[in-house]
Amino acid sequence: MGQVRKMIGKSALIDEVNKILQEAIYKHITENNVEVLGNPLPLTTEVDWDNAESFDFEYEMGLAPEFKVPLEKGKFDFLKIVADKKMVDHYAIDMAKRYGKMTQPKVSEKTDLMMAEFTELDTDGKVLEGGVNHTASVALDIIQDKKAQKALLGLKQGAEVVIRVTKDFSNDANHMLNISKEELQMLDADFKFEVKTISRMQPADLNQELFDKVFGKDTVKTEADFKAKIKEEVEKSFVSESDNKLKNDVVLHLIDKVKLPLPDDFLKRWLVASNEENLTIEQVETEYEQYSKSLKWQLIENKIIKENELEVKNEDVVNHTKELIKQNFAQYGQPVPEDKELNDVAMKVLGNEEERKKVYNQLYDTKTLTLFKEKFKLKEKEVTYDEFVKLASEK
Repeated sequence: MGQVRKMIGKSALIDEVNKILQEAIYKHITENNVEVLGNPLPLTTEVDWDNAESFDFEYEMGLAPEFKVPLEKGKFDFLKIVADKKMVDHYAIDMAKRYGKMTQPKVSEKTDLMMAEFTELDTDGKVLEGGVNHTASVALDIIQDKKAQKALLGLKQGAEVVIRVTKDFSNDANHMLNISKEELQMLDADFKFEVKTISRMQPADLNQELFDKVFGKDTVKTEADFKAKIKEEVEKSFVSESDNKLKNDVVLHLIDKVKLPLPDDFLKRWLVASNEENLTIEQVETEYEQYSKSLKWQLIENKIIKENELEVKNEDVVNHTKELIKQNFAQYGQPVPEDKELNDVAMKVLGNEEERKKVYNQLYDTKTLTLFKEKFKLKEKEVTYDEFVKLASEK
């Protein structure tokens, strides 16, 4: 026994004491309903494991503050995004192109797609030995270099021009040239651009055939009704953005209005102690304001959920996941699976803890947003999408 004590006695003692400590801390927190932030930090630093017969340990805990959330006190603009004529016309043209047909024009224009061969030239204008040579499709309207774009307009099949290609040529230039993004950043050279083919999407006519393809047979029968339906669908798709803006406004409002003192010194020390990447107190100080706002909102949201008895059941999670799967199949034009197969796919998705957590968060977001719309005074305000973007970017 003496030999065993020498070999593992101290480590066994430390393990057992740590086990007792964790159980005691957990018991204290649960029996006294203590709401803690982070984890308790030990204040005891030196322990005489070799000679002491009893041990005293002290722990410091960050306590969550008591506070109230006044949901009735707040007025907000609910920004309803309306699709103006310019936007509706844009979507109508886009749909006409989607159901249009590809043509081969004789001369290139800005909206055309060209198949072309890029050949790198040396400083004398000759083909560079070992240089870049690649054939790729080029959408003229995504070329950012205006001088190069202008040089590629009005060309016929078989035409050759010399253009300068740099990192600013196009966001997709590395794919056009079959080089890496790093190589593109260093590139500044002349290329021979040889036109192989020119393609142009000829938009479909705004007639009954197109209307039926887009919205189903006889859903709309005139161009005016077609654009009215587009307006309706576009505005419906913007509702989620209006909801997100409202949620953001409410979050900022409650963080500002709810008196929520945090044990900042404790939390800073806990962040340093619990981080596995050797986070320094200086780094914590730099990022702490954003962290504290995030923590405040987490506390406020949890209190809202608890006080208003908002609950997400497992059945809700499964049904919501199935709806998401249906939407995903529909998006890619695939038939929705039968209910059993759909349920199996949902169970597989929810078997991933991260995905399950994501669905729970989505459902709680929906429930809290519904509550905000009921509790706060909302004034509906119609704005264009550009106006919405401007207002949203201010916060």
